[in-house]
Amino acid sequence: MPAASTEASTPVGAVAAKSLPPLPPTPRSEPLAPGLPGYRRMSLALFAAGVAAFALLYSTQALLPAVSADFGVTASAASWTLTAATGALALFVLPLSALSERFGRRTLMTVSLTVAVAVGLLVPFAPSLEALVVLRAVQGAALAGVPASAMAYLAEEVRPRALIAAIGLFVAGNSIGGMSGRIVTGWASQLGGWRAGLAAVGLLALVGAVVFRLLLPKPRGFTPAPLSPKALGSTVREHLSNPLLLRLYVIGALFMTVFGAVYTMIGYRLTEAPFDLPEGVVGSIFLVYLVGTVSSAASGRLVGRMGRRGALYAAVVTTAAGLLLSLSDSLTAVLLGLVLITAGFFAGHAVASSSVSRTATTGRAQASALYQSAYYVGSSVGGALGAIAFHSGGWAGTVALGLLAVVGVVSITGYGSWSAARAAARGAVG
Repeated sequence: MPAASTEASTPVGAVAAKSLPPLPPTPRSEPLAPGLPGYRRMSLALFAAGVAAFALLYSTQALLPAVSADFGVTASAASWTLTAATGALALFVLPLSALSERFGRRTLMTVSLTVAVAVGLLVPFAPSLEALVVLRAVQGAALAGVPASAMAYLAEEVRPRALIAAIGLFVAGNSIGGMSGRIVTGWASQLGGWRAGLAAVGLLALVGAVVFRLLLPKPRGFTPAPLSPKALGSTVREHLSNPLLLRLYVIGALFMTVFGAVYTMIGYRLTEAPFDLPEGVVGSIFLVYLVGTVSSAASGRLVGRMGRRGALYAAVVTTAAGLLLSLSDSLTAVLLGLVLITAGFFAGHAVASSSVSRTATTGRAQASALYQSAYYVGSSVGGALGAIAFHSGGWAGTVALGLLAVVGVVSITGYGSWSAARAAARGAVG
């Protein structure tokens, strides 16, 4: 009886707590890493998002000679179909990243891709160059929700040690998207004109957006934050006053200046003498983006062996070697030059962007957004100045612009090393 009365007086919950083993930690709070459930789905989803977004963003790049011919405009005028998209993305990425803090990374990426794909299906019907430029600007603004949200999503959901590799896979999706969009538009344009090329890439992006939404896991580490312009301004000022972040932003912009100039003008060079290649073949040249897929995905191992500064120097040397090699009138040499430029650029971009995510301990979405803004400002500047340089000095002028940007990366990285050594020396003396 005493035992029975004791048991009866014990709360049911206490009996259960004593008789059952402790519950394991909920998997929703565990950061993702290779080998854990959800990591592969997340990787594939963001890969698909990168394919869709960057196929759309650069969809007109391989078509610029055809657009110039159809509307009777210069390369500089036609290049605005690219500059408008990348410029709008640079302008809107920061405010949209603030919305992602309130409504969630996955939600914002879904809305961004939906709007961008819808505009992409309208772009082929643009009646004039002006209308095409306006639609491309709207498309770029919509796509702004993808890059900064994706970087912030990864920083929140992935273990720190796996972050560089995860970002490398997302960047690899970017390179596949850029490549596939240019190849699809090139061959479709050769068969049915540039409008058919844009329609084809719109359908490709639609498939990528659907795959993304079906596969991306629900967020585990996201905590909604209220919208506050004052807090946003304070966070932005804090990031811009961080010397390391500021250097990374400029490095990303300079790398993209090289890439934007080279790939905006390469179609004109290859369709003219001495190469005289057809549009479909020129579009296939962008298969070299596969090299970028490999180099960006391998950037984590490169950093492990050489350190971040060493990896940036390796990317710079590779890019510069490619620029110089591309001056040759041999098609084989030009292609090898593009391979080196692409490998160096994507490696440098993956290292710089992942460094931003690791450096920023608060306001990661804004830190990533500022990097993306600088990055796409570099793309717009590279496309615009690349066209001017090409008209002024031919391909040698475009290469000179790229080498100037490369020297800038070396100078900034070297200054960072000098500043770190000086700070360490002061600490030792103190």
